[in-house]
Amino acid sequence: MVKRREPTARQTRLATELRRLREAAGLNSRQAAALLGVAPAQITHIESALAGVSEQRLRRLASHYACTDEEFIDALVTMATDRTHGWWEEYRGLLPTSFLDLSELEHHARFLRHVAILYVPGLLQTEDYSRAVFSSRLPELTSEELELRIRHRRARQQFTVPYEAVIHEAALRIRVGDRATSKAQLVRLLEHSAADHITVRVIPFDLDGFASASSTMTYVGGPLPKLDTVVRDALHGSAFIDSEAQLHTYRTSFRMVETASLDPEQSRELIHRLAKEL
Repeated sequence: MVKRREPTARQTRLATELRRLREAAGLNSRQAAALLGVAPAQITHIESALAGVSEQRLRRLASHYACTDEEFIDALVTMATDRTHGWWEEYRGLLPTSFLDLSELEHHARFLRHVAILYVPGLLQTEDYSRAVFSSRLPELTSEELELRIRHRRARQQFTVPYEAVIHEAALRIRVGDRATSKAQLVRLLEHSAADHITVRVIPFDLDGFASASSTMTYVGGPLPKLDTVVRDALHGSAFIDSEAQLHTYRTSFRMVETASLDPEQSRELIHRLAKEL
């Protein structure tokens, strides 16, 4: 068995779900290995995402763990047997792993939702806006690193799944670049909001008593709700959250933010007004 050197976030998620199933069944790794007829180390490697698992073994494990959710098992099998070599692989070794993991997650998403407070979401940014954001990073990026990040972000923007962005007015008013960059970004937002698969909503400054949008997050829809993922910005990349309790919390949080925001047409009117002011 060849061990993986650097498991992807998707492989790690599969491993996590298999461990959760085993623990829910009240079995330790040694007992699970005995049921499968393998060494305990193999279960450990599978649950650490250091080794893959075949469809046959995954279904046997699910049976031993008394998991009867066929739709869930099928989704795990798809994750285990997927051999997609995505466009993001060309950046492996050039960009931090979290960039690639986010791209892979978005590629397999059924839908995307985003709450933005200080910056326009990356999937909706113009190149100049992205350049201004990345240029402000500390420690400062080299010109090669900067261009790689911009090119990677442009590639991510070729998504086709339903996408809803709830953006605070602060993000629309903060000038990460110059006046021309900010105006072009607002115009681009208006263009995006006209697309069938993109919904843009704005949280206005004059909304009373609202504190729900305290931080940025991306909610990524999986094949089943229990396989959804929340992405939060962290100091050294992105943090992926997938526990059922936290997913429930973030679903509730997004619904609150969405309900409090302006509807899409009102949001377009506000963005248009802000663009005219520049």
